[in-house]
Amino acid sequence: MSDMLRAPAEVKYAEELDWLESVDDGPKPFSWRLSPKMVRLFVLGSERADGLDRQIAPKWFGDRSFVERSIVTLASDRGLLLIGDPGTGKSWLAELLAAAISRNSTLVVQGTAGTTEDHIKYSWNVSMVIAKGQSRASMIPSPIMTAMEGGVIGRFEELTRSTSDVQDALISILSEKYVSIPELDDDNIVFAKPGFSIIATANSRDRGVNDLSSALKRRFNFVRIPVVTNKKSEAEIVRFRTEELLRRHNIELEVPPTLLDVLLQSFADLRAASASAGSDDERLESALSTAEQIGVLEDAILHSNFFGARALTAETLASSLVGSLARRSPEDLAILNKYWHGVVEPRSKEHSGEWTGFLEGGRQAIATLS
Repeated sequence: MSDMLRAPAEVKYAEELDWLESVDDGPKPFSWRLSPKMVRLFVLGSERADGLDRQIAPKWFGDRSFVERSIVTLASDRGLLLIGDPGTGKSWLAELLAAAISRNSTLVVQGTAGTTEDHIKYSWNVSMVIAKGQSRASMIPSPIMTAMEGGVIGRFEELTRSTSDVQDALISILSEKYVSIPELDDDNIVFAKPGFSIIATANSRDRGVNDLSSALKRRFNFVRIPVVTNKKSEAEIVRFRTEELLRRHNIELEVPPTLLDVLLQSFADLRAASASAGSDDERLESALSTAEQIGVLEDAILHSNFFGARALTAETLASSLVGSLARRSPEDLAILNKYWHGVVEPRSKEHSGEWTGFLEGGRQAIATLS
């Protein structure tokens, strides 16, 4: 795993998955590697009431009902569609579910305007076709077809970004559970084995890009993942991801709880301002998601480690926040400037402490970018 920039969940947590499989005596649907209860436990972490001999740390932080409904859907005939704002952890949840159920989360199709039917069905090795003609040997199965043949979970990221032709082809796969290969005379149908299912993700902000047809919607169970607004849950997520970052870079640097509070409060303030804004020009382009917070903190930590005094400061955190969220000029800079003058400045006078440094760092960053 040390030579991978980012190991998939089944590799990263291989030892934990092996252990869970060894103690799992629950009923398993189809070819699942873990029972539904153990899948939930792997994703959400263990509790004392689970009676395990070791603790399983949570990997996804969210409502338990979302995870349970996702697991139940994957044990049924329907596909699972995780929908929500950018940065709400949809893809991470999909990866964890696929890793726990199939021990393979890498059978992924990325939906874009350029995605074609070949990407979800099959294509051909041109040189082999020229040399020996079309056959199963010269066929290149898509990740979805590979999942069908193996009876495992396939993933489709950003489903609503793919065209209607691709979505129509997916209807056939989800309905009939097979793919025809008309170019071949023999062995020309690939049937899905028990255990095959699809986890798709879609951003709610992409509505209108390529809306799903009613027929395709009927083939999916929808699970809507909301933006995390509970400060305690959000702090747990940010801490979890930050600790991973520090381990990956071998950085010994502490994130003071007071600075984490400043970051969480700032995002809460900016979300409230965005919700009350009257037009898009008065809203930051950023989704202000938990993932955005993690990105801001990651930027600040790396800057402090490489160019600072190896200690995270409020000034550096403010500079990273402004640099990460100011995507449009002058609109986003004007919104941040208003926030700094109207909220951060009064708060620094009232509370002082980290807010004073945060005020100065943000002012300097806004002035530099203006």
